[in-house]
Amino acid sequence: MNASVEPALNYQNHYSWWDDLSTAVLVTDAQLRLIAINSAAEILLGLSRDRAVGGLLGQWLRVDRNLNQQFQYALTLEQPITLRGQKLHPRRAPAFLGDMVLSPLRENPTGARLLLELIAIDRQQRITQEDHLVQQQTITRAVTRGLAHEIKNPLGGLRGAAQLLASEVSDPALRDYTRIIIREADRLRALVDRMLGPSSLPKRERVNVHEVLEHVRELVSVQLPLGLRVTNDYDPSIPELVADRDMLVQAILNLVQNAVQALGDHGEIRLMTRVLRQYTISGHRHRLVARLRVRDNGPGIPDEIRERIFFPMVTGRAAGTGLGLPIAQSLVQLNNGLIECHSRPGCTSFDVLLPLESSP
Repeated sequence: MNASVEPALNYQNHYSWWDDLSTAVLVTDAQLRLIAINSAAEILLGLSRDRAVGGLLGQWLRVDRNLNQQFQYALTLEQPITLRGQKLHPRRAPAFLGDMVLSPLRENPTGARLLLELIAIDRQQRITQEDHLVQQQTITRAVTRGLAHEIKNPLGGLRGAAQLLASEVSDPALRDYTRIIIREADRLRALVDRMLGPSSLPKRERVNVHEVLEHVRELVSVQLPLGLRVTNDYDPSIPELVADRDMLVQAILNLVQNAVQALGDHGEIRLMTRVLRQYTISGHRHRLVARLRVRDNGPGIPDEIRERIFFPMVTGRAAGTGLGLPIAQSLVQLNNGLIECHSRPGCTSFDVLLPLESSP
């Protein structure tokens, strides 16, 4: 093995505990040659440590004159330097806005070392938005349960009175009216129950997410218009996860049906799976997370309802009930996951995020 790479690999092994951090961390020597990186840095910069360690930082991250000067200042002055709001351009990943902390590692017998911490600002914004979404869902469920209680009680009395009235009248026309009252009371009760979402706890078992997605694809394919197709792009390395299979099927089915309704007679729905590392869901960081994406090339979600699509009765379609997305979100949350939405004209994605490790 190359002598210059051997110390780098030893350094990487010595600091392997960095893989548990959600912050991207890199270590370089005085010439900005990479000595060690953690898993979060691999994801953020779109690189593999096996290829990156031993090479120059500039091979993987665009380093202009100003940034290089800041690196040298940190090494020379032996003082940490924090750079806020930097536009960073990885060579193999999308550019992002982030903060960078440069810290010289003192008392290093093998020479000057520089520790780089990269914190993507948009990632922090995502976590904040996610926390806001979870809080909204909690408040919405509480309000919905209160309203359901207030609605179902008089509905029960209304239905009972209609049944008593039906037993007292002999005129067929009047009995038809009582049947209408009973039928509409039952319909309203069923609507309230749907607004409340699932009432049972998940039955956890080992689930293959690709089997779930393919099952949903078969269910919707039999009724698709000729100009609409459902394709897939799966990561076969994703292991089984622990969840309620029926709940996942229903949640994905709601998302796919929502995409079908948005597309109409023409378009494409793409089912995709990927693994995310060191990902935060509802304030809890998970080492591995499965991302199940339902993407369509439709018109996108209208701006005026985009922030409220997971609220009950919010819909962009005249014939829609506005219950499919809230129910899907509730089902996924019962399995310790979350649904995120990203939409623009021509591309709308619903990401079902589920932790891969077994949940307590």
